[in-house]
Amino acid sequence: MTPMTFVYLIAGLVLLVVGAEVLVRGAARLAAQFGIPPLVIGLTVVAFGTSAPETAVSVQAAWAGSGDLAIGNVIGSNIANVLLILGITALIAPLIVSRQLIRLDVPIMIGASFVVFGLAWDGSLSRLDGALLFAGVIAYTAFLIISSRRAGKASEEDDEFAKEFGLHEAPKPYAWVINLGLLIAGLVLLVGGSNLLVEGAVTLARALGLSELVIGLTVIAIGTSLPELATSVIAAYKGERDIAVGNIVGSNIFNLLCVLGLASLVSPTAISVSPTALAFDFPVMIAVAVACLPIFFAGYRINRWEGLLFVAYYAAYTGYLVLFNTGRPFAETFGEAMLGYVVPLTAITLLVIAARAWHKQR
Repeated sequence: MTPMTFVYLIAGLVLLVVGAEVLVRGAARLAAQFGIPPLVIGLTVVAFGTSAPETAVSVQAAWAGSGDLAIGNVIGSNIANVLLILGITALIAPLIVSRQLIRLDVPIMIGASFVVFGLAWDGSLSRLDGALLFAGVIAYTAFLIISSRRAGKASEEDDEFAKEFGLHEAPKPYAWVINLGLLIAGLVLLVGGSNLLVEGAVTLARALGLSELVIGLTVIAIGTSLPELATSVIAAYKGERDIAVGNIVGSNIFNLLCVLGLASLVSPTAISVSPTALAFDFPVMIAVAVACLPIFFAGYRINRWEGLLFVAYYAAYTGYLVLFNTGRPFAETFGEAMLGYVVPLTAITLLVIAARAWHKQR
């Protein structure tokens, strides 16, 4: 491993974040010039934009034959989005959770997690699996657009999106050329950044003796989740606390259906899913998704102590991954303590919270 490995990692992350921002701005303004309303742009371009780094990295990794990196990136990003990003955001300010999110989007996120786990149960994700997942994201996006149009007005998130990107302003002459240039530049930056990041990650994994799955679950997952972190923290800081939660849930759904779907479609062969991911990381991702329901349901908010719990769990999860994959002697003891005591205690606490919330609403 040389210093260039870290240069590739850092440069790749920077290019991904900048590329996603440039791509979203160019695509949003170009779509507005063709008469597409801000509501539809907000439901499609924003969802793609915040997950563009995950898409670029996973597709590039799958195309290069690094299936573990592609799988680890999506699983790790979904876990980091809830535990780390929502946790940090809730520590800044208690978050508001909309009823629609609890009734529709969170159950869809949980359902998508189980679907992906079921498709991967045979040890691989084939092109047919990828087509099914990608069809799911098309259906989900179409449902959001149709239901939002029936509501007759744009959501607060769409209004903020329109103001931020100047979609209500009259376009200047030849603006479409500039916006098309931004779109192309964003795509180039995403492709270049993903190439550097994947190359650096594979080199780092081999040098440290870690698997590509672990690097994808940790370093790459956190790096590609930076747009979600920035969006949620800024939204919470501005007082738009319901948007912060919706951004994370929507991104997780998009990661499972679109990112893994596209990665499976472009992979030269079926993406192999390691037994370790099936036995541990997939169940953790599902448990994190399921845990959102009682926490979100109790008072329709995420309090600071819950945010602290999320961050602590993410630290424990990451610590276990590193200990287990570096062969530390007390890794097994740590894992047994987590599975035997901490997880059951948390599950009981969540059940009590949900029961109290249900009793209050009766």
